[in-house]
Amino acid sequence: MNKIKVEDKEFEIFLENDALNKRIRLLGIQINIDYEGKCPLFIGVLNGSFLFMADLIKEISLPCEVAFMRVASYEGTSSSGKVKELIGLPENIEGRDIIIVEDIVDTGLTLTHILKMIKEKNPASVKVSSLLLKPSALKYDIEELEYIGFEIPNEFVVGYGLDYNGLGRNLTDIYRATEA
Repeated sequence: MNKIKVEDKEFEIFLENDALNKRIRLLGIQINIDYEGKCPLFIGVLNGSFLFMADLIKEISLPCEVAFMRVASYEGTSSSGKVKELIGLPENIEGRDIIIVEDIVDTGLTLTHILKMIKEKNPASVKVSSLLLKPSALKYDIEELEYIGFEIPNEFVVGYGLDYNGLGRNLTDIYRATEA
């Protein structure tokens, strides 16, 4: 199944699940090394990060905790340019080592907003793990971007937690939109 349709858009296979799993395993190894002797708090950004977060956490062999937050800036296939907080940070994170887990970073607007909110709560450290990064779309310098799965072109993608109008998150592979 190399091409699929989600609502009114056609997509072609871009990153297969096997490649995703191999890369996530490597990210997990790096995090285990970097956080040896610590107990990081992984904060998944909903809804998109849930599959990546679950698979990443399975690769972590050190003590860790998990929390989620939800923000929104997307409308359809592009960023709306506004960020609104929907569900905030549930617990005290002062003095904690934080790893924000994102599905994708494109403009960086949402992530910049999240980092600002988290830094106001005085954590010991903050790093970001994102499955996908679109360097050509990035509008903000985000030095905390430490653990990147794949750098991709500025194309619209769906699957493995990423959606198009709420659909396609359940696909095990990542697909990119095709020009029809």
